[in-house]
Amino acid sequence: MRIKSALISVSNKYKLNDILKELKKYNVKLISSGGTYKKIKSLGYKCVEVSDFTGFPEILDGRVKTLHPKIHSGILYKRQKKSHKKIIKKLNFESIDLVVTNFYPFEKTIKQTKNQEKIIENIDIGGPTLVRSAAKNYKYVAVITKIDHYQKLVDELNLFKGGTSLQFREKMSQEAFFETASYDSTIFSYFNNFSKEKIPEKLFIKANLIHKLRYGENPHQLGAIYGNEEEFKIKKLHGKELSYNNYNDIFASLSLAKTLPKNRGTVIVKHTNPSGVSIENDHLKSYFSAMNCDPVSAFGGIVACNYKVSLKIAKEIIKNYYEVIIANGFDKEAIKLFKNKKNLRLIDSTRVKPEKYNKIISGINSLLIQTNDNEIFNKNNFEIVSKIKPSRKLMEQLMFSFNVCRSVKSNAIVISQNNKTLGIGSGQPSRLDSCKIAIEKMKKFKQFNGKNPIVAASDAFFPFVDGIESLIQSGITAIIQPYGSIKDKEIIKFANDMGIVLIFSKSRHFNH
Repeated sequence: MRIKSALISVSNKYKLNDILKELKKYNVKLISSGGTYKKIKSLGYKCVEVSDFTGFPEILDGRVKTLHPKIHSGILYKRQKKSHKKIIKKLNFESIDLVVTNFYPFEKTIKQTKNQEKIIENIDIGGPTLVRSAAKNYKYVAVITKIDHYQKLVDELNLFKGGTSLQFREKMSQEAFFETASYDSTIFSYFNNFSKEKIPEKLFIKANLIHKLRYGENPHQLGAIYGNEEEFKIKKLHGKELSYNNYNDIFASLSLAKTLPKNRGTVIVKHTNPSGVSIENDHLKSYFSAMNCDPVSAFGGIVACNYKVSLKIAKEIIKNYYEVIIANGFDKEAIKLFKNKKNLRLIDSTRVKPEKYNKIISGINSLLIQTNDNEIFNKNNFEIVSKIKPSRKLMEQLMFSFNVCRSVKSNAIVISQNNKTLGIGSGQPSRLDSCKIAIEKMKKFKQFNGKNPIVAASDAFFPFVDGIESLIQSGITAIIQPYGSIKDKEIIKFANDMGIVLIFSKSRHFNH
């Protein structure tokens, strides 16, 4: 359809001249208001101000400008329907065949200020209303909501001699509704966060495509990652494109690494399960302690360091095969060394923060969602139920194990000593089986010593004494677990009879 008149109202005036010169070429009448009108005039183009077009002044400090029947009738009427044409003619209204608009910068404003009044004034009303009208009537009206689409409009105008194709208008309509939905979801999220409603009655997830992935978990599945590009702080410095499975492991490793004491923690993950975790002031020792917990599983996994990786550490890491190395920065010499392996991905996670939600699972026409399990433990979370009381150092070791436990797939058992894991049993339908796996790994790789106590953590209660019994027989002298079993008293009695420390957690930490 040939464009005779265009309404232009943009908050961001970047590249506006690119379309103005094309519209002038095809004698398109320009209608605008406020700052956009002034900008168009300053660029040397003829333009009719909205108030002159409607015969009604802008009011309420510019809150009401384009909200007028003459504007929306000109956009919404069906050009081929006699009754519509008759009304338009009777009222002496004009058609508006193109709407170009972008919205007040609400998202930018909430990042820059906490001033409620300023934030509210940056909720655009007229812009989204224009867009919805034009997008609804795409059979006759073109709507442009992104500066990135200006060139597409120019191409259409030149191809169709000042007009646009139905296919183009339909595509722009789809994009327009995406923009209004995205804009409204940002406003909703702001008010929802402002009200601190953790589980709102409705959930709107705004996410832009960040990358299309080669495939999903398997080659026959499609894969992609969506999110807020400005807030997506995972920065790839080197290596192949990240896969679906890489991202899955990265998220799993970071969720644990970010809970460890800053500048001391190393996590090695394989298939979203930690294979080794360590806390040490000496970064090289921290890496070796995590790797040696289970060097077989570490091969082909992901290393996450919540400290800066030096050349000294890089020289040791590169001796093993890993898919991804994550750190809070890298020395230049370390990056240079890692780049010798062209496929090795390097991720800078310095600016990554824990997310509000840690699982959003697509179900059958549904989303299964929960908030993050990232609370920082303190002594008030636990109750000493055994006769033997733990020392401060032993309590810290138990809490370390329990913290690791919540990042391990259930049923989860974590055995540790000296702030490093010795054996991890994960993902078994039987808690006893997870105990056996953790014990076997501890014995196989022999990272323990006889000087300090060996402790164990379980992500949920032991329903029978057999699990605790197997741990005690392997040398564990202190256990931490959630309470809640009907046999809790029996478990406590058994622990006291065996002379071990037993701690009950007030919270359970399944990770499925």
